[in-house]
Amino acid sequence: MARRKAKPALQEFALIRDLQRRFARHASGLVQGIGDDAAVIATFAPAWWHLTTDLLAEGIHFDLQSATPESVGYRAAMANLSDIAAMGAIPRYLLVALAIPKTIKRPQVDELYRGLMRACRLYGVALVGGDTSASMAGLFLSITLIGTTTRRRALFRHGAKVGDQIFVSGTLGDSHAGLRLSANSRRSRSSGKRSAPLSRSHRQFLMRRHFYPTARVAEGQWLNSERLASAAIDVSDGLSGDLRHICEESRVGAEVELDKIPISPACRAYAQAVGVSPVQLALTGGEDYELLFTASPKHRGLLKRQARARGYRVTCIGTIRPQQFGMQMTSDGRILPMPATSYEHFH
Repeated sequence: MARRKAKPALQEFALIRDLQRRFARHASGLVQGIGDDAAVIATFAPAWWHLTTDLLAEGIHFDLQSATPESVGYRAAMANLSDIAAMGAIPRYLLVALAIPKTIKRPQVDELYRGLMRACRLYGVALVGGDTSASMAGLFLSITLIGTTTRRRALFRHGAKVGDQIFVSGTLGDSHAGLRLSANSRRSRSSGKRSAPLSRSHRQFLMRRHFYPTARVAEGQWLNSERLASAAIDVSDGLSGDLRHICEESRVGAEVELDKIPISPACRAYAQAVGVSPVQLALTGGEDYELLFTASPKHRGLLKRQARARGYRVTCIGTIRPQQFGMQMTSDGRILPMPATSYEHFH
């Protein structure tokens, strides 16, 4: 009987050396990357540096029963890239810290990094360092991403003005539908019941939108460089919650026209199949990583023309109102308060 080949043991320093060999590369401004006590970067002057970090915990942000390590790495990178995109910045350098349980073997760690770097290469981002640790309670992944903009040229949440129009890129609700679809499929397999009837193309589209999202980096840089947006945020916690962040920081209210929210045919098909509202998926579902931004009405024509020329999809979904207006939604002539239904940790 043939002996089963032993899986390679996970060794911290061997892993670091291998990461240095595979991913350390020359990048603009990088003096020293992986392999020293700290990365060294020669500053771009005049520039503003943008730093963002995310902590992802197994069982909270991802489930390795349904997600592959590669998709976990890819989504983790895209979440941070989306934060940089919302600032209108150029992403440049990445640091990754991992806490790895005994259940995770070396091939899975390699797969996770493969997903991370697959996302980063799309935007020319260099991996410059990080840390590794053992974990007694699941896989933990912490990412820090550094980007730059020209000094005094960045997008913030606090710039929305009364009368500005509210825009969103792409379509909303897809990632949440993909997450629900994945969970339902797993339950169906374990119970033997059939999952929601949905075409293969729609199923694949929604699953990909969840496991392999796209950060709107180019769109953010365009809005920033052309000075078209007055405020911006990425849709990571759901439209209702993320718009609320803009309104709170800008001290304004908002009116959203529900029938104008862009929803994909796949999301509508899924909503119909399971008997939920596609608008509700769009309002509450997070992790679409689309850009939600405000712009002066005087820029609307230019914004739409430039978006069309660049192949970007942007949709006007509402208007910024005075703070006392609150956050309202309109549908079929009715005005309703917008619920705060987005995901929130510890709630």
